[in-house]
Amino acid sequence: MNLNLTALDAVIFGVYILGVIGLGLYASRKGTKTKRDYFLAGDKLPWWMIGGSIIAANISSHHLVGAMGVAYSRGFVAIAMEWGAILMGFNALLWIFLPFYIRNGFYTVPEFLERRYGTAARTTYAALILLTYVLVEISAVLYLGALSLHSLLGISVMTSVIILAVITGIYTIAGGLRAVIWTEMLQLVVLVMGGIALTVATVNAAGGVSAITDTVKDWDLILPANDPDFPWTMYLGGVLCISVFYCATNQFIVQRVMASKNEWHARMGVVFGDYLKFLVPIIITVPALVAPKLFPNLEKPDLLFPTLVEKLLPSGLVGLVMAGLIAAVMSHLSGAINSCTTILTVDIYLPYFRKEATEAQAVRFGRIAGTVIIVLGILCTSLFLTHSNKPVFLYLMNAYGLFTPGIAAMFLLGILWKRATHAGALAAGILTIPMSIAMEMIFPAMPFFNRTGIVFWSCMALCVVVSLLTKPKPEAELAGLIWNRASLSLPPEQKAQQQGWRNPTIWWALITAIVLFFYIRFA
Repeated sequence: MNLNLTALDAVIFGVYILGVIGLGLYASRKGTKTKRDYFLAGDKLPWWMIGGSIIAANISSHHLVGAMGVAYSRGFVAIAMEWGAILMGFNALLWIFLPFYIRNGFYTVPEFLERRYGTAARTTYAALILLTYVLVEISAVLYLGALSLHSLLGISVMTSVIILAVITGIYTIAGGLRAVIWTEMLQLVVLVMGGIALTVATVNAAGGVSAITDTVKDWDLILPANDPDFPWTMYLGGVLCISVFYCATNQFIVQRVMASKNEWHARMGVVFGDYLKFLVPIIITVPALVAPKLFPNLEKPDLLFPTLVEKLLPSGLVGLVMAGLIAAVMSHLSGAINSCTTILTVDIYLPYFRKEATEAQAVRFGRIAGTVIIVLGILCTSLFLTHSNKPVFLYLMNAYGLFTPGIAAMFLLGILWKRATHAGALAAGILTIPMSIAMEMIFPAMPFFNRTGIVFWSCMALCVVVSLLTKPKPEAELAGLIWNRASLSLPPEQKAQQQGWRNPTIWWALITAIVLFFYIRFA
């Protein structure tokens, strides 16, 4: 497959690339002299930028390419992980964790663990999350984006990887979170426009709206327990664990909440993100549901996206959709790189190597760390150059299952149970990878969501047992760190902001009801 772009396509694509770089470099000049500026955009993000940037960073090539491939081969259930995040992960962020991140003024998620448990818990999380970002987020996104560029334009995969990494790294390293957020808002618009264009073209080619309605009978969000990839039992632990980790305890997502103007903007931003999280997966999934009518025997499901672009789109729209793909890749990469640099600087460099570092020295180290992370991401991409015929998206979920059970257990018990101890948290965090690997070796045929769920509940039990056998922190040291009913309310000085339709709870209840309707209707 080799797509020859027309002059119009090339112009649209080129203008987008130059526009993103220009906007990122412009944003980098708006203030990066302090740590708060560079890593948290000066705590000035409004709700619409928070929600938009969360979804722009979240949706990437593993959705446009990977999730679309899953939907092609497995059907409507591919949307379950995305909508499940609305009901699980983002609810955990909105109603449990968010107040503690904001009210304590944290830079990073590991800071919460240090305050709640101790230094070793903070370091354990930092190590686990950095491995996840480099091995899963950055390298996998680079690989899938490069795979599509190779399929469409004939550029070698590694050359595509290097181009994508370098372009994104230029403005991310220069401008920090501010440049990341500004470019993500542009990228979200381009991503949605490109996705809608591809959806409309595919549905029209397949026979119009009737092509979608013909598939409704096969829309299943709850599959039998013996399904090899998406058994209904996945909701008992695997999906819960990964969703809570990814949406509520993941620096990649939470950093945008920490950078909010205040708690009302943070809450409303998460709710706005719920609506986008509902809409964008539909745009991605619908073309894949009708695509079997047009291309019934694709050898690799992950090649559905480039196939649709090559076969169905007219001049002009090809450039727009390609820009949408690159937008998805770049927004995700920039967020992951920035999160890595923040954790490396705030949680490793400053406490262990340069406690007295000036603001300028901290920012300079962050830029150096960003460069190193990009190089490591490029090198790790080679891990994805050989894989089986299953969609890569399923392997990404499996990879999350290796790292996330212990992290989710540390956070959930830490914030909900005052008796959880540092030793209990460390036991869950350190043993999560060995237990996950052991489960995969002993039960290789078991769906990975089930394996992840078993490891998750094992980590929870392990943390409880070890905590009961060790001495807890004095209650005085846990002030402001344990969830209670007051955590559900805004601070008194901000309550006036949520009068009437400005109340996040109203909008949250509406989108939650919509998602629940789909789960009940297509159970």
